Amino acid sequence: MAEEPRDVSFMRAALEEAARAQAAGEVPVGAVLVRGAAILARAGNAPVGIHDPTAHAEILALRAAARALQSYRLTGTTLYVTLEPCAMCAAALVHARVERLVFGAWDARAGAAGSLLNVFTLPGLNHRVDVFGGVLMEACAAPLQAFFAARRAPL
Repeated sequence: MAEEPRDVSFMRAALEEAARAQAAGEVPVGAVLVRGAAILARAGNAPVGIHDPTAHAEILALRAAARALQSYRLTGTTLYVTLEPCAMCAAALVHARVERLVFGAWDARAGAAGSLLNVFTLPGLNHRVDVFGGVLMEACAAPLQAFFAARRAPL
């Protein structure tokens, strides 16, 4: 799939959120939730800072958009996230009725959009999310690789 200019633009906004998360000492993952041409919500990872294991960028963006729209159903939206979602986040996208997911880097260890497993193709789900991976893949993977390399470096 060729990268669409719109997808690239919104993924760059997600990368800005990832940079903010990294500056706060979090794993550098960022997300933006979009409807039409408008960003409804943006967030970076925050589990460490707010002491919440569910505070992944995707979840925080979904929560913010749901509050802003006064609805847990986020129909007609696209979530842009710099890293392939985990199983928790993928399931949340289904429950929120997000129409489309666009992610950057693949996550071989915990990715639930095709790497480790694919939540979006589980039988019996009452909603389907269109999934597109690899948008700005290198730009999305680089901050993650640097973050974890620094953590593994000898002191």
